[in-house]
Amino acid sequence: MTDETLTPPSGFQVKRVYEAPGPGDGYRVLVDRLWPRGLAKAVARIDEWAKDITPSTELRRWFHEDPDHRRAEFTERYRDELADPAAREILDRLRQRAGTDPPVTLVTAVKAPGHSHVPVLVQQLRD
Repeated sequence: MTDETLTPPSGFQVKRVYEAPGPGDGYRVLVDRLWPRGLAKAVARIDEWAKDITPSTELRRWFHEDPDHRRAEFTERYRDELADPAAREILDRLRQRAGTDPPVTLVTAVKAPGHSHVPVLVQQLRD
């Protein structure tokens, strides 16, 4: 990913789920609320599906109605969701894993990860 907003902290990387899993992927975490269309679980090689650190269904649908004009508010609302204790626990666990057994690969099905929830998630992992 060349977009600076997708430059993950040390120990993490971002990859589209439709790219073939590689030996350097380490622990693969799906960071989408919905399972990717047309992709068998065995092919995806996902180690964890972290639904609790993805935007809620309501927030995701709201954002997709007008992403160009709702980005700032989406970011704020998604950060609020990531402050939930269940989400914080997952983020802390992933940070710990990335520090002791890197890499942790954040896997997403979105076509343009830089224009999705992924940059907000990456920033939360950096904080």
